[in-house]
Amino acid sequence: MRLITIACLLFLSACTSLPSGIEPVKGFELPRYLGTWYEVARLDHSFERGLNQVTATYSMKDDGGVKVINRGFSTAEQNWKQAEGKAYFVDSPDIGHLKVSFFGPFYGAYVVYELDTKDYQYAFITSYNRDYLWFLSRTPTVDAALKQQFIEQANKLGFATEQIIWVEQS
Repeated sequence: MRLITIACLLFLSACTSLPSGIEPVKGFELPRYLGTWYEVARLDHSFERGLNQVTATYSMKDDGGVKVINRGFSTAEQNWKQAEGKAYFVDSPDIGHLKVSFFGPFYGAYVVYELDTKDYQYAFITSYNRDYLWFLSRTPTVDAALKQQFIEQANKLGFATEQIIWVEQS
């Protein structure tokens, strides 16, 4: 029983670790990151499958954590889907590495590895492995040069860029 408990704890902590070779941004400023972000692109995963017009809204919680509201429109069901989660810094609050949970006590890594530190207008995010990738922007559309920067950097870091979904924002 003790081995099972230890194995479960190691598995759960691995889900909040950094992916090999990817570093979170330093000098992260949470107050500037709060607010609404538009999802420009992502790698497909079950909890956002079939959603467009996806946004993520971050606000402060009373306990110092971050309230996370993810929202998107299901074209198949013709309705809005929304999930509420919570996030907390893994280490220091000036490092873009948080743990986020939408499902009870289970947390996954939220790693901001690229950020427009001047104006906080775009962010590239991953999780504990390269199966997860997001491109967020303060605006629903971005220019072609920024899209190209995202693709090139993601490709260099080993993400499956041929599987990226460009999210419709209307």
